[in-house]
Amino acid sequence: MSESGTQEYPFRNPTALEPPEEWAALRQGCPVAPIRLASGDEALLLTRYEDVKQVLSDPRFTRQLDAEGAARVTANESGGVFGSRRSSMASGSGEGHQQWRRLVGRAFTAKRVLAMQPRIEAMAEQLVEEMLERGSPADLVRGLGFPLPVWVICDLLGVPDADRDRFAYWSDTMLSMTKFSQAQIDAAQAEFAEYFVAHIAARRADPGEDLLSELITIVDAADGRLTESVVLGTGQGLLVAGHETTANMIGKMAAMLLADRSRWDRLRADPTLVRPAVEEVLRFDANPGFGIPRYLTEDVEVAGRTLPRGTTVVCSMAAANRDESAFEHADAMDLHRTPNAHLAFGVGPHSCLGQALARTELQAVLKVLLRRVPTLDLAVPADTLARREGLLVGGLQRLPVSW
Repeated sequence: MSESGTQEYPFRNPTALEPPEEWAALRQGCPVAPIRLASGDEALLLTRYEDVKQVLSDPRFTRQLDAEGAARVTANESGGVFGSRRSSMASGSGEGHQQWRRLVGRAFTAKRVLAMQPRIEAMAEQLVEEMLERGSPADLVRGLGFPLPVWVICDLLGVPDADRDRFAYWSDTMLSMTKFSQAQIDAAQAEFAEYFVAHIAARRADPGEDLLSELITIVDAADGRLTESVVLGTGQGLLVAGHETTANMIGKMAAMLLADRSRWDRLRADPTLVRPAVEEVLRFDANPGFGIPRYLTEDVEVAGRTLPRGTTVVCSMAAANRDESAFEHADAMDLHRTPNAHLAFGVGPHSCLGQALARTELQAVLKVLLRRVPTLDLAVPADTLARREGLLVGGLQRLPVSW
């Protein structure tokens, strides 16, 4: 903490699976806390459930992070899920963003996700089989966590299997805080845009059953009101939000469930717990990454304090998900917890469009692991697991497992 009381953010976790000590202290004593971001700019951090829910639901807190005076999340302009000075339909605010959400919502339906479920489970099965063939011990992050979501996103967008590795790298750079240089980020964004423009043209000429082909059809029928840049922004948004976050969550989910062997054993004994277990893992995640920033367009009262127009706030959904006023025994993992109104996917008009797909992937992974590798266990002590650093999304560097 600096002399002014402003704390450096993001905070450090004691271990990869434990929450920062600051969360509980701030919820109790300073729910609207001054922080300094990696860019050097200052913002306010919210850690209580009701405050985070209020801000994410209030249209006066916008995604206009390119506004004059808005705090920069990073010194680099990654253009990732939180937007940057290069705004896009997918990361913006206002009517343009709502138009984009309506467009994607027409194609990104629960029906489509449900139809994908068998294929997602088959992908997970293939990756687990390959991991088993390579033998124990193995790195679950490398063998399953990171390949599966990029396979799913590429399948969703009609991208050839041979290009999966390139998509994984582009996703990594777009979420960089400090891991990549500005030159690397700019190069990756240019490569992605060049690739995807050509891919859009190819799908327009030869449409398939994938989401991208459907989006192109919708855009082409929109009388010029929606441009091809919307489709490009959608591809980037799906890649970043759909790959990196879920990839990291797969590793963290397995680690949390294996860190206390009784959790894994309960799931083995009762597979019907898979669905509530996934929700509880999402709530209990102590290493989610940055949080969600918002820019205030007029004076608003939060937690009994008036926040002036021009303020940038950061909503820590993970800290809010540990709020005892919202969740009984909030610091305990309860695989039977229901209802479970966690904020892992946000809330309100900008909640995560891909949350049904993320849930389906996490449930598929858990089902396949429980069935194929019931004796799965951590190969190292849980408190020695290392966090991934320098990215906006939290995760594990490796997850050594044995069976």
